[in-house]
Amino acid sequence: MSSELSFTLLCMTSFFTLINPLGVMPVFMTMMSECNQEVVKSTAKKALLISFFTLLTFAITGQLLFKLFGISVNSLKIVGGVIFFFMGQDMLQARLTKPKIAEPEVSNYVKDISITPLAIPMICGPGAITNSIVLMESAHNWWEKGILIFSIAVICYLTYMILLHAPRLMKWLGETGNNVLMRIMGLIVMVIAVEFFLGGLKPYLLDIVSTLKA
Repeated sequence: MSSELSFTLLCMTSFFTLINPLGVMPVFMTMMSECNQEVVKSTAKKALLISFFTLLTFAITGQLLFKLFGISVNSLKIVGGVIFFFMGQDMLQARLTKPKIAEPEVSNYVKDISITPLAIPMICGPGAITNSIVLMESAHNWWEKGILIFSIAVICYLTYMILLHAPRLMKWLGETGNNVLMRIMGLIVMVIAVEFFLGGLKPYLLDIVSTLKA
């Protein structure tokens, strides 16, 4: 297997796993349950465009931005872990409520959730951001850099299509299937949250231990 093909498979599988469109789908539909199809489409499109350009920005300038503002990837993991944990807890208990939105407030609501929490951190979370930075650093030439950008675009488009057809999938699953899927995904999200949190906390703990020993 060529190095380019291996890198392509790595990019595709890692971004699909970290973005997890099937896990985002039930939460997205719960949030958009009171909105019509046009609003759903507009929200999904805006969220995925924001996610794509966010990942692209971090892939290209991630290391520079972190150094400029004194931000570490570990800090991002800790904050993302906390956010994901509480989100996963609500999903595990099926406590995500259906929002009641007045018609004049629909555009503001769509604008709000398309950026956060839908685009960031649900779709474009700390794992996906970190992955884009690490893979860009691992790309050995411009061809592999292009593969990385193409992979981000493909996975974002695939996520958009899944969210766009989520009503049919949710209808096929039914209320019971939706709740079961939400609880399973909630458990997975909580596990990922713990991994993010501990992964980000570990370097700080090691620094503290080494300081105490010195």
